[in-house]
Amino acid sequence: MTRKPHDNFAKQYLKGLLEPLGAAETSRDIFEEMQQVDVWFAPNAATETTRQALGLLGQLVANPCLLEPFRNPAPIVEIRACLSKLFALQAEDRRSAKRQGQKRPEAQLPKLWLLVPSASQAVLQGFGAKSRPLWAAGVYFLPEHFHTALVVIHQLPVTPETLWLRLLGRDRVQAQAMTELLDLPPDHPLRNGVLEYLTKLQVNLQSRQNLNIEQRELAMNLDIAYEKWRQETLQEGRQEGRQEGRQEGRQEALREEIEDLLEVRFGELDSELSRIAFTWIELPKRDRARLLLQLPSLSREELIAQFQDSDR
Repeated sequence: MTRKPHDNFAKQYLKGLLEPLGAAETSRDIFEEMQQVDVWFAPNAATETTRQALGLLGQLVANPCLLEPFRNPAPIVEIRACLSKLFALQAEDRRSAKRQGQKRPEAQLPKLWLLVPSASQAVLQGFGAKSRPLWAAGVYFLPEHFHTALVVIHQLPVTPETLWLRLLGRDRVQAQAMTELLDLPPDHPLRNGVLEYLTKLQVNLQSRQNLNIEQRELAMNLDIAYEKWRQETLQEGRQEGRQEGRQEGRQEALREEIEDLLEVRFGELDSELSRIAFTWIELPKRDRARLLLQLPSLSREELIAQFQDSDR
């Protein structure tokens, strides 16, 4: 369930990265157990090149799996709860196969990947989690028949292959990953989409009061990504505006981005906010950029008033 801004970011971020590779579903219900998994993923026939672009994350999702990202070190009781979800899903999978007259080999059962910033030796030893040859440092597998591993993000090597997982880390690890993300070429296939997810997280954090120290630090780190994304989006708009026949598609994409930001900022997108999104894209570029910068600090009423004033 989505309890904090980072939880929602992690689920939407992973879903967005994985959708080219298969069916990614967030907050999937396990009806028998009355639980939800954060991200359920089932791969399709995506090319190996597409999978390799995600580095270690692509390696994790080669088979059907659950992804459970944690902002803080996972308590023992939460790890047990995630194992309970896995066993319930495996039972559902076996029943489904049986109804179809099939058998589900042990090797094909869904796996569980716990994405945690850190983990103590006591926790790793208590669950019998151990590293394996050919896997990156920081990946610890529970005994074979548990089909489970902990990915300790702050122990991962700082390489391009681990970047997409290190963005889910904390403090310096996440800040370093953001710097690496911004240093990627502007035409990198994943860069702009991930910047947009980080921008939505920034808007969500800025709209909240009483942030703790860790959240305030994260918000400051996100300001850099936010400004970079804003400038590149405007620059892209200028370039696309020069291309004949592209204006309508650009306007639609811009409207959808504004609607997403309004929904993140105010929690829902009603008819009044949808009308604002349509009006927003008709503003001069300088005014659009000004409003984008002001959005985290504007209340709903203040935003509506600005557009009422512009209508006069």
